[in-house]
Amino acid sequence: MEKKQEIKIEITPEIAAGHYSNLAVISHSAQEVFLDFVTMAPNMPQAKVQSRIIMSPENAKNLLFALRDNIAKYEATFGEIERKMPKNGGANGGVPTPFQS
Repeated sequence: MEKKQEIKIEITPEIAAGHYSNLAVISHSAQEVFLDFVTMAPNMPQAKVQSRIIMSPENAKNLLFALRDNIAKYEATFGEIERKMPKNGGANGGVPTPFQS
């Protein structure tokens, strides 16, 4: 049986504090996938990119699977995450746009 190699990951206090994001903009080229994490505020004409992550397509797909797995575990523990929809139809015909591609 093969022994798994442990990777020690270090995180600085500044990075550990994190950034809040309520919008992700995803784009790609032939070689990379770009994830821009943005913070939008009501009635503000401009939103600021808090962080940009650039990944290979293969690593982006691995992220997709890891995120899907973690969401399934979260929902198994805490219940289904329901998407909130505006009661009055909202500006986009009732379609929430917290994350877009």
